[in-house]
Amino acid sequence: MPTTGTDVDPGRRRLLGAAGAIAMLALTVPNLGACAQGGGASAGGQPVKIGVIGSGRIGGTVGGLWVKSGHPVLFSSRHPESLKALVDELGPLARAGTVADALAFSDVLFLATPYKALPELSQENPGAWQGKIVLDATNAIAQRDGAIADEAQRNGIGITTGKYLAGARVVRAFNFMGAANFAKEHHREGERIAVPIAGDDPAALRVAEQLVRDAGFEPVVVGPLASADKFAPGGPLFRQIGSVEEMRRKMGAQ
Repeated sequence: MPTTGTDVDPGRRRLLGAAGAIAMLALTVPNLGACAQGGGASAGGQPVKIGVIGSGRIGGTVGGLWVKSGHPVLFSSRHPESLKALVDELGPLARAGTVADALAFSDVLFLATPYKALPELSQENPGAWQGKIVLDATNAIAQRDGAIADEAQRNGIGITTGKYLAGARVVRAFNFMGAANFAKEHHREGERIAVPIAGDDPAALRVAEQLVRDAGFEPVVVGPLASADKFAPGGPLFRQIGSVEEMRRKMGAQ
C-alpha cells in the first residue's frame, strides 16, 4: 500500500527535511553545497568565501581559524593597510580590503564590530545585505554602544541586528565567549566546546553549523533569532564553556 504523508515515520521525516534544507542551501549559496553536506573545506568540500567585518580580536581569531581550515577570507577595515601583518601571517588564503570589498567578495559575512557600528554599516551599504548570510558575533554593551544597546536590550539583540541589516539572513554565533577562549579551545581533544547559535533561516543555520565545525567547535542551535539573548551578555548561556551535553543541560534548566 502506498505510504501517505501521515504514515511517514519520524526518522524518515527528519531525513527528508534535512535533504530539502540542503537542496535549498545549495541553490541559494552555490559554493556551500558540499560544505552543508558535512564535507567542509578542510575535509574535501568546496571552500567558502568569507568576508570579515570587524577584524579585531574576535574577527581576526575566528577568521584565522577558517583560513587554517581552507576557506579564503577577506578581512576588512576602513584602513586595510593596518591588516597587513594579520594577512601576511595567515598566508595566501587571507587578504585585506574595505567593507565594500568584503561585501562583494563573500558568500558569508562574519560581523565582529562594536554593536554601535550597525546603523552606520546599514546606511553606508544600503541593499548590500539582501540575501547575505551574516554570522553575527557582536555584543551590545551599554557603556560603549549607547542608545542602540538599550534598543537591543528592549527588542532582543538578534532581532535588532536583523532590523539594521535589512534583508540579511542573520545567525547569531561566536559571541558567547572571548577571543582568547576561541584561540585556546578550538579543535579540543575529546568532546569539542559547544558554540550556541540562533537564527530563523534553516539554510543559513546549516551553513553556520558547518563553519562552527570548521573552526574547531561543535554547534548547538538554541532556537530562532529571538532566542539569541540567551547567550548574549547577561543571558544564562553567556560564557557557559563546555561540551554539547553540558550546554544542552544548561538550556534545559532554563
